[in-house]
Amino acid sequence: MKKIRILTLVLLAALVLFAVSCGTQKASGKYEAVIEIADYGTIKLTLDGDAAPITVANFVSLAEDGFYDGLTFHRIVEGFVMQGGDPEGTGLGGSDKKIKGEFSINGWDNPISHVRGVISMARSSDPDSARSQFFIVHQDSTFLDGQYAAFGWVTEGMEVVDAICEAAKPYDTNGSIRAEQQPVITSITVTKADG
Repeated sequence: MKKIRILTLVLLAALVLFAVSCGTQKASGKYEAVIEIADYGTIKLTLDGDAAPITVANFVSLAEDGFYDGLTFHRIVEGFVMQGGDPEGTGLGGSDKKIKGEFSINGWDNPISHVRGVISMARSSDPDSARSQFFIVHQDSTFLDGQYAAFGWVTEGMEVVDAICEAAKPYDTNGSIRAEQQPVITSITVTKADG
């Protein structure tokens, strides 16, 4: 009986360690992401797992699970950003898991600046509150540097970002887009880059 109890405790400890290690998955190197947007086209990006390893691992995992398929860009501000990845389509939702904010005010040295075409994670006032929402910078917004986890950049398809931002009809100053007008993410696929 004592041996069974010890074995049970060892197995529980192993499960806890496994769960903890899964909760802080990290990527490294470069990844290629392809975002297909209905009625607009394709945006291709390079994701930098060395600059933001937790953020990239989280984004890759969600994309591989098909989490983003069918979601929308719910916030679009021409000259600033287009934001999506919220299952509620309101800016208030996200995936189940929160991740560490990889930016300087949170103790992380992230070298990617929020210039035109950069992809970054949205969050609330809590620096460790990013989940699934992300944004693509439409025009240079370097005042965001150090406060948000930038994790890659557009390599092809900025004309798609331009078209979406130019066509957007927000109903408030925050860039909120009515549900029926939100551009739909058909799919996001990610592959590890060579080398």
